[in-house]
Amino acid sequence: MNVDILRVGTIYLPVANVELSAKWYVSKLGAVLTYQDENKAILNYANQSIFLVASQENQSSNFIDINGEERFSITFEVNGIDALEALHKDFIAKEIKVGEIEDRGHPGRNFVFQDLDGNKFDIWSELSPIFKEKYFGTYEL
Repeated sequence: MNVDILRVGTIYLPVANVELSAKWYVSKLGAVLTYQDENKAILNYANQSIFLVASQENQSSNFIDINGEERFSITFEVNGIDALEALHKDFIAKEIKVGEIEDRGHPGRNFVFQDLDGNKFDIWSELSPIFKEKYFGTYEL
């Protein structure tokens, strides 16, 4: 029997203070809080379930790549360069720590932002073709 994994269901992020982090995600990113206790908060954001998990100090979801650079492990997508630029400006206005919009040599543009605990996330201006087909009725390769 062939069974395929269909989607990423939940992302777990380490945070120092669950209550403070949950408020940040709700107020800064517009996430929807669905559950919270002293050890975790469950958020709905960008068609994902995100668990903020109380962790020891100085923990993050980041990693160090082969060149010694700290990297993100999650990329969110927006629909086009205009949306990326608008979101970048919005994040700056909300005093979210953001990097510059980058050309990484592939289609679209990206920028990186961080939450209160230094968890880094990437934003990319290109929606995946399967997502476009499902939600917009157009599939492009």
